[in-house]
Amino acid sequence: MKTIFMDGNFLLSTEISRKLYHEAAAGEPIFDYHCHLNPKEIAENRRFANLSEIWLAGDHYKWRVMRANGIDERLITGDADPYDKFLAWAETVPRLLGNPLYHWSHLELQRYFDIYEPLSKANAPQVWNAANEKLKNDEALSVYGIFRRFKVYAVGTTDDPADGLEWHDTISAAGKTETKVLPSFRPDRALNVEKPDFPEYINHLGKAAGKNITNIDDLLAVLRDRINFFDKHGCCAADHGLEYLPFETARDGSTGSQWEKEAGAVFAKALSGGTADRQEVESFKTFVLCFLAGEYHDHDWAMQLHLSALRTINTPMLKILGPDTGYDVVHDHPVAAKLSRLLDTVEERGKLPKVILYSLNPKDFYPLATVMGSFQGDGIPGKMQLGSAWWFLDHRDGMENQMRLLANTGLLSRFVGMLTDSRSFLSYPRHEYFRRILCNLIGGWAENGEVPDDFFLLGDMVRDISFRNALRYFENSNNSNKGVYYGKNN
Repeated sequence: MKTIFMDGNFLLSTEISRKLYHEAAAGEPIFDYHCHLNPKEIAENRRFANLSEIWLAGDHYKWRVMRANGIDERLITGDADPYDKFLAWAETVPRLLGNPLYHWSHLELQRYFDIYEPLSKANAPQVWNAANEKLKNDEALSVYGIFRRFKVYAVGTTDDPADGLEWHDTISAAGKTETKVLPSFRPDRALNVEKPDFPEYINHLGKAAGKNITNIDDLLAVLRDRINFFDKHGCCAADHGLEYLPFETARDGSTGSQWEKEAGAVFAKALSGGTADRQEVESFKTFVLCFLAGEYHDHDWAMQLHLSALRTINTPMLKILGPDTGYDVVHDHPVAAKLSRLLDTVEERGKLPKVILYSLNPKDFYPLATVMGSFQGDGIPGKMQLGSAWWFLDHRDGMENQMRLLANTGLLSRFVGMLTDSRSFLSYPRHEYFRRILCNLIGGWAENGEVPDDFFLLGDMVRDISFRNALRYFENSNNSNKGVYYGKNN
């Protein structure tokens, strides 16, 4: 029997896999606990003018492959007409065979626009017109309509500590969406003491908090205040984007008052325009990270650590386009030793929070998985998590490898599952893509007799990984913005 391109059983190779997906995974809501959606666009329930605007703007995944296809930058990030940009993308798509973007793009056409033909330059005009007609007339393609269509229970936006969270207030006050829009605390700039704009940022942070930050005690007090502020807005997670994980203590190896004194001296040097050396920078960052981890613990937040991304390596394009435009790469810095010492330092204080460890480099997965296995506990199922295959790894091979490794070293059944990490409202089919791969993996084990062919056992596991584990992991009964979902399968 001929296989149909990306039909209802796409990626599902066994009867067991198909049953698991269609009867267990597909109906579960989405808890997109880490994304980069714009809260302003959510609050305004944005409608998009055309397919190029909703599909290509801001998507550096697509930009990278268009460049690889020889498309001129004007048709990617430049001032070209939106239709011409779309045509350039349509010309690129048939070249993507084997790339996950080929699957993602067609899932997006299918799920949002009911377009099932493979996109090419030949049918691009018809696709453009049909999609734009839906964008114009279908309320289901507004932001809130998209949330409803994909049963998005919650999204975790990514927000700087200095953010006033006014748009989150607007969303909450309007009450126009059942989706919980929760801020996430992203304090990277407060740690980047080596950056030239560090003094400017600290001044900005102080103004946001209504305080003058002149020393490290002031900085820690302001960060604590901002954490309290975010917590009142429903925050349940912090996020740190790190090129590599730092770990340095005081020069004498101590982790007490001398360490704080030295970190304070580094902070003062940076505020006055001085330049810290490598040891000083790492020591300061480690000190602040340990402080923040303790605060996250006290607020029952999850601490997300995104590691091994080397940012904006193309200097000329950075000057032209700025950051986050498709010029980041996989880093290969070692992780085990410093991660172990960081977690152990916080654990010794009795302040280790829930932690999700991500790496852009798959070589890190085994070290991360084994390190985190040494810090499980506190009666919290899956307290330490190996985060979903991320960014350059969120394809079929990357997802399967991450889940197999997690199963081999820990408890796949406690995995909190997929996140979009996206700036696009068209990204929710990535959860479907993940769930299909998950069901095919587990169904394959059952087909081979490696696990019982027990739908109730395997179906519960699939539902947990698709949604329920994330709900249990992030919810906090002390905060009214973090509600509890009782679905029919709970």
